[in-house]
Amino acid sequence: MRAEPHVFWLTGLPASGKTTLARALVAQLQAQGLQAICLDGDELRKGLCSDLGFDAASRKENLRRAGEVARLLHGAGLSVVGAFVSPFSADRAQVRQLFAPRHFSEVHLSTPVEECMRRDPKGLYAKAKRGELSGLTGWDAPYEPPTAAEFTFNSAAMSSADMVDLLQSRLFESLP
Repeated sequence: MRAEPHVFWLTGLPASGKTTLARALVAQLQAQGLQAICLDGDELRKGLCSDLGFDAASRKENLRRAGEVARLLHGAGLSVVGAFVSPFSADRAQVRQLFAPRHFSEVHLSTPVEECMRRDPKGLYAKAKRGELSGLTGWDAPYEPPTAAEFTFNSAAMSSADMVDLLQSRLFESLP
């Protein structure tokens, strides 16, 4: 029996491993013959959300738009893996409400900020540390960790392959 489309909403600090995990999960799902797509926050901000800043209202609108895109793609039969910092609980809850519970999983990458700073692929933490950047989530802007995520992983302590295995098992939980 074929798995139903699912939305995996990955949240965590910048450089926590969201995009890496999202791409690995999409590749694995596609390798199994499932239709899947990655919605990456950085990519959406280059186009659909390029008019938005990083203040609380803009972040809320960014996630509202991303959630609506995920809803449309899911409705068309695709599994969606969203990789967004999603710093505020209320905004994540608004996205969650767009989907039936069996079709949505919140995935929290609880990677310690020290590891995120070590990785820092975009140099954001280094800029924030030098005072060249303000409003960085987890540095001088808040991040509200999920309290009831379906999955919580520390990407510094667990491989992407192991996380992918656990996540894809969610697709087959409700099958007879």
